[in-house]
Amino acid sequence: MKRRELLRGAGLAAVATGLAACGAAPGDGAGPTASTERLQWKMVTSWPTNFPGLGTGAAKLAEMITATSGGRLTVKVYGAGELVPAFEVFDAVGRGTAEMGHSAAYYWKGKSAAAPFFCAVPFGLNAQEMNGWLYQGGGLELWRELYARFGLVPFPAGNTGVQLAGWFRKPVASIADLKGLKMRIPGLGGEVMSRVGATPVNLPGAEIFSSLQTGAIDAAEWVGPYNDLAFGLHRAAKFCYYPGWQEPGPTLECMVNQAAWEKLPQDLKDIVDACCRAVNDSMLAEYTARNQQALDALVREHGVELRQLPDDVLLALRRASDKVLEDVVGEDLFARKVLESMRAFQAQARAWHAVSEEAYYATRG
Repeated sequence: MKRRELLRGAGLAAVATGLAACGAAPGDGAGPTASTERLQWKMVTSWPTNFPGLGTGAAKLAEMITATSGGRLTVKVYGAGELVPAFEVFDAVGRGTAEMGHSAAYYWKGKSAAAPFFCAVPFGLNAQEMNGWLYQGGGLELWRELYARFGLVPFPAGNTGVQLAGWFRKPVASIADLKGLKMRIPGLGGEVMSRVGATPVNLPGAEIFSSLQTGAIDAAEWVGPYNDLAFGLHRAAKFCYYPGWQEPGPTLECMVNQAAWEKLPQDLKDIVDACCRAVNDSMLAEYTARNQQALDALVREHGVELRQLPDDVLLALRRASDKVLEDVVGEDLFARKVLESMRAFQAQARAWHAVSEEAYYATRG
């Protein structure tokens, strides 16, 4: 009953309103018209099956597409390692092993220097700003321009909001404590950590706990309290730090094989687009509702030491981040184009938030 209500409320209602506003969906008016053909698609993900938020978000997306299309487009989900490894989702969808994938664009920086910008930029856009930039500020058009090179069509399909800075086996008192540290941290955040003397390690989520517990790594960032509690990271490291400078608004992606996308009739394209938008919204709501509950449990029940990163550490990370971004855009013209677009939107959003969000928080107390 609960699932049916979810699909009827969050899915069908979102699709009904979304279809009228799906002008951003690529290929509008150019695809086949509606048909009664029944299609079966595979979705591969970078997350463990049914892992809270991430894995369940992918499953929810598949369920919504299947239900909203009346079974004309059935999507079956394969978690990390079930069909392809977590970090092979991009290639698997590009070559057509699966028609869809659910992952995070910063895993593909080896494919394109610009890819991580569509997931998370250190000290960059938060979730609200990322959605604004992608949907209304030209970000999604740039994302699709980039992924078209690889035969893919991307969609925003989830966001966790500002994450934690990570879990550490030893306390961090100064920037010197990061030197020589082996830390699981992907994307541009990993590049920043490298600049301050740490060694970034890119691991799938399912491997983080064992690597942290055995000492193969000294620290790890994953998501936030909701997901970190589920993985039991508090049993491998005692010190938990904030704020999540490295992932202030991490956008998750649904990617679709370009050839498979072009074969869809227009109404199914609209359904996929609208369902991605619905999951993008609902995932952020889920993390907003669940993170503090999980954080309370970590601190009160498990004795986790929650600490803020020292100001001098954050300043050093901010400076290193600026240098990383300068180097990236200095070597890749498309990355420069993306960062300029993002920064222009950030300046606009920051100016408005100064008299809206920030002013309201200060007033509310």
